[in-house]
Amino acid sequence: MTSEIEFTAFFDATPSPYLVLGTDLVIRYVNQAYLQATGRSRSELVGKYFFDALPENPHAPKEAQLNLKASLRRVLETGKPETLVLQRYDIPALQHPGEFEERWWSEIHTPIAGADGRVKWIVQRAEDVTVFVRSRRARALTAGFTEREKGMAAELFARARELHHLNEELRQAHARERQVAVTLQEAMLSAPDLDHHTENIAVRYLPASTSLNVCGDWYDVVDLPPDRYSAAVGDVVGHGLHAAAVMGMLRSALSAVIRTTPSPAQALEVLGLYARSLDGATAATAVKVLIDTRSRLIIYSNAGHPPPVLLHSDDTCELLDQATDPPLGAREHHVPRPQAGLAYNVGDTLVLYTDGLIERRDEDIDASLTRLTTALAQVSSLTPDELADELLTRLGVAKGAPDDIALIVIRL
Repeated sequence: MTSEIEFTAFFDATPSPYLVLGTDLVIRYVNQAYLQATGRSRSELVGKYFFDALPENPHAPKEAQLNLKASLRRVLETGKPETLVLQRYDIPALQHPGEFEERWWSEIHTPIAGADGRVKWIVQRAEDVTVFVRSRRARALTAGFTEREKGMAAELFARARELHHLNEELRQAHARERQVAVTLQEAMLSAPDLDHHTENIAVRYLPASTSLNVCGDWYDVVDLPPDRYSAAVGDVVGHGLHAAAVMGMLRSALSAVIRTTPSPAQALEVLGLYARSLDGATAATAVKVLIDTRSRLIIYSNAGHPPPVLLHSDDTCELLDQATDPPLGAREHHVPRPQAGLAYNVGDTLVLYTDGLIERRDEDIDASLTRLTTALAQVSSLTPDELADELLTRLGVAKGAPDDIALIVIRL
């Protein structure tokens, strides 16, 4: 197993500065962290005698330079590792030839034996603790410490600073991955027919604030000429790329079915059969509505999803909860899904959403729905775009929620 390890790759990936010396104290290898700590390039160090590549500061205390040389010599002679807990060793200033920068290090010299048992290499780990040594707070905290205790404090400082840098890199990677995920989600939620409804339909998608990955909530709008259109929202259980892939397949399938079978119940029947063949699609929820503008009728069917809300112009609300069935793929055998209709007036508003909009931990669903309808009654005069934003704000999720949110606001 160890023969398969690429040790140079291992050291290059290590955030601590490492250098490898031969018995002649010629530098044979340096990792990226060592180059960053010293401000040198690989060509300026590798193949050079250590004290030529990083010459001594003639103006520094002599014992500072002698300590490092003596430590390396003892390791060569004894074959035992050695630690310099708090060691000053200045390095030439890059921008000012002939001048030196004061540097303090916490160093460990570890010998590596050859086949004959004698020392062949010395591995130097050198943590730059200059900031710690110069810190007034550090000096105050370590007043009265022995040299060994100060060295241990410096080592802890180096480890804490390394952890801070790693956390910052993680945060940056998190932000990049999240942006890529959101962009992917937005691309998957593309609904070209929405372009025909810029005045009367607003959609929103908010990714879960606690998730790095794309999630399973979705929305869709499909035109059914000459005088009908449909809207749908759905939710796939779970997060991550698999949930997003399942979401994309279910959304595409439902969008295709409704174009050929303009019945919400029949469309969800077909989607339920399809869901049973998809790993991860069982227990997904969806609600489908068909809006007939000629007869001013909403026809809908619901597969285990929170009910849409019809907000009337007099600020009263009706839940579309008369055609609710189990989630997709939940039944072992096929059973026709229910369908219901509800009349609307011009100027009413239909709101479809996923559970992230309303559900709160340790709260009954009825209380969540009451909060939603109360908020809607207070914003009925707003345009769909304004209403969508204000609703998110009033429900306390404008900046995200533990679960992702899909929202459609339709002015009928």
